[in-house]
Amino acid sequence: MESQLVSIIRSSDASERDTSLAAICSDASLDVLLAECEHLDAFRRDADNLYEQVRALFFLYAIHRFHLPEKLAHGQIGQIPFAGYEHLLQRRYGEAIDLFLAAVRDDGPGDALSSSLAAAYHQLAFQTLANQVRKSVRTIRGNQWMFRMGHPADHPLRIRRELLERSPDGSHPILRERTPVRMDLSH
Repeated sequence: MESQLVSIIRSSDASERDTSLAAICSDASLDVLLAECEHLDAFRRDADNLYEQVRALFFLYAIHRFHLPEKLAHGQIGQIPFAGYEHLLQRRYGEAIDLFLAAVRDDGPGDALSSSLAAAYHQLAFQTLANQVRKSVRTIRGNQWMFRMGHPADHPLRIRRELLERSPDGSHPILRERTPVRMDLSH
């Protein structure tokens, strides 16, 4: 069976590519949505194209967050594997997803697993984008200094001596930063 959602993601036709996820999911049965999720997950793992990979992750997030729970039988809560929860807390989203999907295969879908999968897919999508930005920034020679921080003293910014001196009343001067971007030792 060809996945309708994978076809939408891969389509070069803008009218098909812009099809609303809600329009597809609202009429789909639980079994069809679960099959689409399997196809999307396999697709995102094999996709070389960043756009396709991230869009599949956001589709998976939205299906698990908004569309699957309303199709589940009332009281079909299920349990979250503790190891998956730990992976989620440690930002190991891929491992968490694998454990949650194994629980769905073993025990069937449920609200708790759907919620956990939604959170993991959502975070993995942003982590994937952040990794791409980091990779892009690091490949530009002029930006490499930003990623060679071993110690705050290695940073080219320095604190002016006047800011370290106390006033006669014991107070320190106040520094008011007025920059359009956040100033941080790691950025």
